[in-house]
Amino acid sequence: MQQTENALIAALSVLFLLSGACALVYQVAWQRILFASFGADLESITIIVSAFMLGLGVGALAGGALADRWPKHALALFALAEGGIGLFALGSPALFRWVGEATVTASLPVIAAVNFALVLVPTLLMGASLPILVTDVSRRWRNIGRSTGQLYAVNTLGAALGALLAGFLLFYWLTLDEAIRLAALGNFIVALATLALVKAAEGAR
Repeated sequence: MQQTENALIAALSVLFLLSGACALVYQVAWQRILFASFGADLESITIIVSAFMLGLGVGALAGGALADRWPKHALALFALAEGGIGLFALGSPALFRWVGEATVTASLPVIAAVNFALVLVPTLLMGASLPILVTDVSRRWRNIGRSTGQLYAVNTLGAALGALLAGFLLFYWLTLDEAIRLAALGNFIVALATLALVKAAEGAR
């Protein structure tokens, strides 16, 4: 039984690594699209990075609350979050460019609010994924510190790999839109594989 649980956690760790890589591809690609619309000055950079950080932080709080309320459905919630990120990403290039064209001459406070609103949904879901997954893994390992440490480590490693792939490979061979679609495919793979693992785990009981 414990070997099965460990195998499941190892598989989830690999999927969370992929999720982290996709997240950084999005961040780099979305920043480039937003910079093209609003400029790449200090104010724009600060607004966009701050919007990402706020969304991740609030998402982590929300994800923790959801996981505490439905701990037995944590993996299903994680799969929904990953699928939601992928769905948003598919339409994000057109959305970002359309909003950028509509507000490019607006005041700085309006531009700041627009940037926050544009990245709020996906970053909320990204931020929620860690506490949701930690809830499930800690329930299996019965060790919150070990669960948090491993998942945070693999997600951070995935983020580093995603940044490297985006900066040194993807953007040389793919357009921004194509790179985003590739990352969305990664999120869909994570979501579907997680649901498959849930079914397999239930069948093994």
